[in-house]
Amino acid sequence: MAHFDLPPEQLQTYRAAAPAPADFDAFWAQTLAEARRFDLNATFTPVQTPFVTVDVFDVTFAGWAGQPVKGWLTLPRARTGRLPCVTEFVGYGGGRGLPGDHLGYASMGYAHLLMDTRGQGSGWRQGDTPDDAPGAGPQVPGFMTRGIQSRETYYYRRVFTDAVRAVEAARAHPEVDGARVAVAGGSQGGGMALAAAGLCDVQLCLPDVPFLCHFGRAARLVDSFPYAEITAYLKTHRGRAEDVFGVLAYFDGVHFAARAQAAALFSVGLMDEVCPPSTVYAAFNAYAGPREMRVYEFNRHEGGENVQALERAAFLARHWQP
Repeated sequence: MAHFDLPPEQLQTYRAAAPAPADFDAFWAQTLAEARRFDLNATFTPVQTPFVTVDVFDVTFAGWAGQPVKGWLTLPRARTGRLPCVTEFVGYGGGRGLPGDHLGYASMGYAHLLMDTRGQGSGWRQGDTPDDAPGAGPQVPGFMTRGIQSRETYYYRRVFTDAVRAVEAARAHPEVDGARVAVAGGSQGGGMALAAAGLCDVQLCLPDVPFLCHFGRAARLVDSFPYAEITAYLKTHRGRAEDVFGVLAYFDGVHFAARAQAAALFSVGLMDEVCPPSTVYAAFNAYAGPREMRVYEFNRHEGGENVQALERAAFLARHWQP
């Protein structure tokens, strides 16, 4: 895929035209208030692993509607005092995997809470959290149109609520410094990190090639999945485009970015046909807090991969020096 989106000089200033719904903040305030009526009930059960430099804990906490959400907490074994924590979210179709699959952040000396994604975890890495939500109507296979009939039943209402509760679960651990919490992830995980940063108070945000941004442009610009799930749905449900994009407006990373204050490090691949560059820049240019972008001119949805991992490490070190 050659460069197919706007030229770089236009990307740097590109903004999505549509504003957030007028009741966007009220909707999310009510959603989170409903979730917080349930006790967080965060538990951290030690897990035996062959690794000698980290301790891993099987995490369960109450997410949307009090439903149990799984995760892994990984801590450096050699630790003193309370640690900064990276709360990480997983890309589309993946789950939390196995204990010890995620050693990077703990190897840097940070606490690391990886959240499982409800209903996913079978596409490329296993998960353990079901999506228990009655009332959803017909959908295209996948998650992009699950519950699309209304903002109340839409799948990502549950997922984004889980993400906020994951941050709260991280802060509930006695060895985590609640004043130094970051949210991070790639693709879907990047979109979830933006949502969490826009909905709760975190210090840092690290969204790589973020998905779930500027739905209207993405669905009309590329025919790749997962955005193609939306177009497939609209191909069948003719005349529903206004309703569907009206629902999606409550879950658009652009609007969460406009509310986020944490210092952010974004990344983008200029040949990315899954999350088009203009959709990433729409979120980046809307972002309210201090922000930086790392650009990978000849990369697709893989973005910077291990190079970007070093960029994230350097970014965290700059902000979390002892």
